[in-house]
Amino acid sequence: MKEILIKNEKEMIDFGKKIAHDLKGGDVLCLYGELGSGKTTLTKGIAQVFEIKKRIKSPTFTLMNIYPVETRETGALAKLKLFNRVNIVHIDTYRLKDEQELLDIGAEDYLGAEDAICIVEWPEKIEGLLKNKKCVKIRIAHSGEGRKIQF
Repeated sequence: MKEILIKNEKEMIDFGKKIAHDLKGGDVLCLYGELGSGKTTLTKGIAQVFEIKKRIKSPTFTLMNIYPVETRETGALAKLKLFNRVNIVHIDTYRLKDEQELLDIGAEDYLGAEDAICIVEWPEKIEGLLKNKKCVKIRIAHSGEGRKIQF
């Protein structure tokens, strides 16, 4: 497991950009961390690489936001080898009562799907739904100097 120190918001966004290049359809990025640790900020960096123009905000109340990505054969997105349409699916389970609530809004259609990259905040609340999925786990913790990230 690797560990790095992130000192500010810009570094968190840059870290999101860096890991975005390794993501592909079917991946589930699990972001663990306390409130205000930077999970959504990291997601903003990922969204920038995928050229998502919409404002990225945590789907705390909606539970799930879906951002379609138009892929191309040239440019930054081509380097990610995404030649088919893909969705970035941002899920926040902080207010979730149970896994069924997420199933009711159709999240299972995206978790692990080849045409989706899912980013899940508070994944510990849906461990049952994440079984047998290709999960990449990132832990973010407050540190005296910023945020400590383990991945």
